[in-house]
Amino acid sequence: MFEPSTLPLIVLGLPLLASLASSLCGIWPGCRQYAHLPTIVAFAVAAVFASILFGMMITGNHSQLLFHSVAWTWFHAGNVEVAFQLTADPLAAVMLATVTFVATWIALFSVGYMHDDPGYARYFALIGLFVFSMCLLVLANDLLLMVAGWEGVGLCSYLLVGYYYAKPTAAAAARKAFLVTRLGDAGMILGLFMLWQISGFQTSFDGIFRHLAESPPEPRTITLACLLLFCGAVGKSAQFPLYVWLPDAMEGPTPVSALIHAATMVTAGVYLLARMMPVFVLSPDALMLVAVIGGLTAIVAAFIAIGQHDLKRVLAYSTVSQLGYMFMGLGTAAMIAPNLAVIAAIFHLVTHAFFKALLFLAAGSVMHAMGNVIDLRKFSGLRVLMPVTHLTFLCGAAALAGIPLLSGFWSKDQILDVLYQASLCDQPGAGTFRFVFVCSLITAAMTAFYTFRAYFLTFWGPLKTPPEAGDHPHESPRVMLWPLIVLAIGAVFLGIVVEPFTHYFSDFLSGTPWLQEANRIAGFNEFDRPHLDGLLAITGSILALAGVALAWYAYRDGTETVGSSLRSCQRLSQDKLYIDELYASAIVKPIEAIAMISRFFDGVIHGIARLISLVPRLLAEVLKPLQTGLVQFYALGMILGMAVFLTVVIVRTSG
Repeated sequence: MFEPSTLPLIVLGLPLLASLASSLCGIWPGCRQYAHLPTIVAFAVAAVFASILFGMMITGNHSQLLFHSVAWTWFHAGNVEVAFQLTADPLAAVMLATVTFVATWIALFSVGYMHDDPGYARYFALIGLFVFSMCLLVLANDLLLMVAGWEGVGLCSYLLVGYYYAKPTAAAAARKAFLVTRLGDAGMILGLFMLWQISGFQTSFDGIFRHLAESPPEPRTITLACLLLFCGAVGKSAQFPLYVWLPDAMEGPTPVSALIHAATMVTAGVYLLARMMPVFVLSPDALMLVAVIGGLTAIVAAFIAIGQHDLKRVLAYSTVSQLGYMFMGLGTAAMIAPNLAVIAAIFHLVTHAFFKALLFLAAGSVMHAMGNVIDLRKFSGLRVLMPVTHLTFLCGAAALAGIPLLSGFWSKDQILDVLYQASLCDQPGAGTFRFVFVCSLITAAMTAFYTFRAYFLTFWGPLKTPPEAGDHPHESPRVMLWPLIVLAIGAVFLGIVVEPFTHYFSDFLSGTPWLQEANRIAGFNEFDRPHLDGLLAITGSILALAGVALAWYAYRDGTETVGSSLRSCQRLSQDKLYIDELYASAIVKPIEAIAMISRFFDGVIHGIARLISLVPRLLAEVLKPLQTGLVQFYALGMILGMAVFLTVVIVRTSG
């Protein structure tokens, strides 16, 4: 019924049309309560078409793993012609299916969560635009078109984080997110221009990859270009040192947090590096830095998450940490086959989308019942009051912690496996990956601990609810519970269905043409499959179960008691390692001081300019009485002037 080449365009267009329709619902009287319908229907239909595209690639032969959509010239400048061309390959198909499917259930959950909000139509219009921007980023086959989607995602995150714009903390969080990510984007734009120059002024991904494979640039040049591109990924995916915006982004509505953390904004950086892997394999040094930054981010964020009392902030730091895992996996392409590195990272991205969306929506269900209170110290024992939310949150927590046989276990195990392989390579840099591998193991134990700390503090112990919850707190409505149930099923079973025994996921993703090109450039002509390392799986399981057991021992009664020897460590975690304060002292305050000095000199220069302009004004005041506008006065002046002139002439002549 549909040409395969038109499917990407349909998937892209549906969220945009939904955004426009929801906006109109906010304008037309009486339509406000139906603003969710265009968004939910569009997301669901887009998910169906994304699944059809996915299925066509699975059932087709190798030549059908790349679908080009209808293309036209976007703009033309000199010798540069930029086409609006969408390309769907296995990686894009996986991302599209994940984004649209998860976004559909988040939108459905939002119907109950945002029901009484005065900006109901605006909310659904924005999330429609958000998903459209992410789909554009994923499908773009051109650098500049991808930047359009990239910046669209950034704009939508700013608008949604600051959704409650009348609230000062929300406005400040939106501004912080926008400015911090702009730092990374500035580096990325420079990297794109540099890449454009060294690739013979190509803008399409195909042209760039082909040119660099045929004419590899000087190592320092390509390393600098890769590091600049990585700056953009660090900003968007909240990696050290630009991760500080993401925890504050919790000021937006909880479904927005789920959308940002699971399917859109923060996954963009991971996708960028995976998509640009044929470029990054030319610079092993850049890939090594990717892995180191990922390992450092993972362990720092996990430590900070341990001491947080805001449930959403615990999950936010968890996202930062898990994204660090994905970057660690991508960085191993410096040592092992790039297809293994990309598969491990994207597999964890997909499973993370399910259990992280589930956890955020479950936290939203708790907020809905507790009168928007999210402080872990103000409620406990909610498993009796909210049984469905409790069980679904438990599924998500277990998947995040890496409990054996759940989705998070399989994807995390793949990343541990590629890190272990990289650490064993007999090449320069293997020692770096040994350090990163140790970071990943420590982070695994801490992840299980802080996740189940939040679980026990929320759902165990005596029943306690805050005054804001009212007299009769209760379970959330069914429109909010069905998304939790569906996502919980994915969090439990998705991993074991597609990996590691069936290899459906890895075999499908390995068919991506540019990934084959990356393997060839890196010197790996044969595609290796991910394999299950029994000893590594047992080690990861022991660490996860140890973290859960420690959390149960400390928090099983729903209260938090910390020994005196650990109080200083807990305080350090609660205060986020004072990194925000360090940034304020080292960056913000000096810039403010420079601004004050500049303002002073600006005042001085302005004063001098006004003083200079005062001279002709004073002169004008002196001469102004001579300009009366009376003709007879001017005639008298001329006569007197002539008389003086004649007198002078006569005197000189007679003399």
